Amino acid sequence: MNNKSEVEPKNFLFVTIDALSVDLAWQVSKEGHNVKYYTSCKDEKDVGTGFFTHVDDWEKEVDWADIIVFDDVLGQGTKAQKLRKKGKLVVGGTPYSDRLEDDRAFGQEELKKHGVSIIPHYDFTSFEDAITFVQQNPGRYVIKPSGEAQNLKGLLFIGEEEDGKDVIQVLSDYNRAWAKKIPNFQLQKRVTGVEVAVGALFNGKKFIYPINVNFEHKKLFPGNLGPSTGEMGTSMFWSGPNKIFNQTLKKFEEKFAEEGYVGYLDINCIVNGNGIYPLEWTTRFGYPTISIQQEGISNQMGQLLYDLVRGEDPKLKSKSGFQVGVRIVVPPFPFSDKETFEVKSKDSVIHFKKPTEGVHIEDVKLINGEWVVAGHAGVVLIVCGSAATMRQAMAQAYTRIKNIMIPNMYYRDDIGERWFEDVDRLHSWGYLREI
Repeated sequence: MNNKSEVEPKNFLFVTIDALSVDLAWQVSKEGHNVKYYTSCKDEKDVGTGFFTHVDDWEKEVDWADIIVFDDVLGQGTKAQKLRKKGKLVVGGTPYSDRLEDDRAFGQEELKKHGVSIIPHYDFTSFEDAITFVQQNPGRYVIKPSGEAQNLKGLLFIGEEEDGKDVIQVLSDYNRAWAKKIPNFQLQKRVTGVEVAVGALFNGKKFIYPINVNFEHKKLFPGNLGPSTGEMGTSMFWSGPNKIFNQTLKKFEEKFAEEGYVGYLDINCIVNGNGIYPLEWTTRFGYPTISIQQEGISNQMGQLLYDLVRGEDPKLKSKSGFQVGVRIVVPPFPFSDKETFEVKSKDSVIHFKKPTEGVHIEDVKLINGEWVVAGHAGVVLIVCGSAATMRQAMAQAYTRIKNIMIPNMYYRDDIGERWFEDVDRLHSWGYLREI
């Protein structure tokens, strides 16, 4: 990707809760645009330091900004909508799009309302009530916190036992430890099949093609073992609209146009021979999805955002083949433990044995020319590969990782492997055909 901007530099203001969009902001900055960055999380104020300018009060920068980018839900859509109504160019959501992701029950009911099949689910505000429900209705369920608690990815639990006893045990544990922090949650019937997500950019009026088809790897350890994390890596490719997209996201095009939504939309599904069942919405850029997507997009990101926010069709130029992104993390990820982070990871220097392409930043700062671990969560880098085949993309990503050294770093060494089994099933069911 060319670093130098092809257009007159614009002023970009990034407004974040957690410092998630640092890599996108860095890329826009490298293209020659002016970037100011705000995060409200006090533990992440140093993330991105040295890569672009940080500000302490984003509202004072609104008049300066040509484009304002909100990178999350949890009320960010309300701010975005207010500024959009004042005539500002805003990448971001609305109260409606925030609610699709934040309120799982609402998100599922909206899918149903738009004619999309959904998995049976049950909403609770009491763990004791949920325990009684599973005792009376034995089966395999997925426990999904709603609202802000769903950001604590380790709390999502996928039941394995047919009688539901493992779910009852976890609900009992959560009742003791998390009852006050999880005011509402959902039990979803567990459906087996292939987990696959489809997503696309939206310019306030319509979806922009091609779409993105991606496969998340959420468990901490290779072989899909261990606790759930926000993400350990993703494999993906770009495609024309397919059956999964047309039967889910496409049905919301008119609604998102009414909302004036600008940005990226993604829906994660379980599909099998019986149908397509959406699991959850992402009504914002995905992380690390957007970093991996940059490896498959030939457009400059700053210009792409500028075109989207003005309602233009940016002629998205995607590369053929596949992209793979692997997250490199350090202790205490995926858990929250300030003392462990301070002792094991804080300010660790990231050493490159030789210059390496395809590296994207997360919790990193730049000090005296050195990349250093920042923040508090231990999510450091996304290392990507892009090639004609999935196997080649994987090999490129892991070759690049071998050139990186961080004390105590760890990562999954099988990102992309599930594609080889999943693709056969998806093709046999006819879900990947472009329509």
